[in-house]
Amino acid sequence: MWPRIDGMRVMEFGTPGELRTRLTGLVLSGSKTATAGLLALDYHAEGEEVEHVGERLAVVDDSGAKAAEIEIAKVELTPFADVTWGFAQAEGEGFRSIDHWREAHRRYWGGHGYEVDDSTTVVCLWFRLAD
Repeated sequence: MWPRIDGMRVMEFGTPGELRTRLTGLVLSGSKTATAGLLALDYHAEGEEVEHVGERLAVVDDSGAKAAEIEIAKVELTPFADVTWGFAQAEGEGFRSIDHWREAHRRYWGGHGYEVDDSTTVVCLWFRLAD
């Protein structure tokens, strides 16, 4: 199960350290308005339901402290091969192409022991900073 803060599920961007600090900064600046997870790895293995439109999540910084609240604006479950360039751009991480996005995400998830193929289900989340 994911941790909870103030009754909300916690959203942790990336792994602790430099990556989380960078991604959380992108969220706080408004540059990052989407994120991807794997249905099998991030939800089924954790015993969590997929987020729903209108749900609020607590974003935590590298120390685990609440840095912001986000509200889910759109949820889409899609095969890895069908993730769109528009979604990759909304992640706000400077991907140069959809192929660059795919390469970076294969490497990231592979580093966590999970190999993705074109049919692997990706949970694509779009969000906005909550007031």
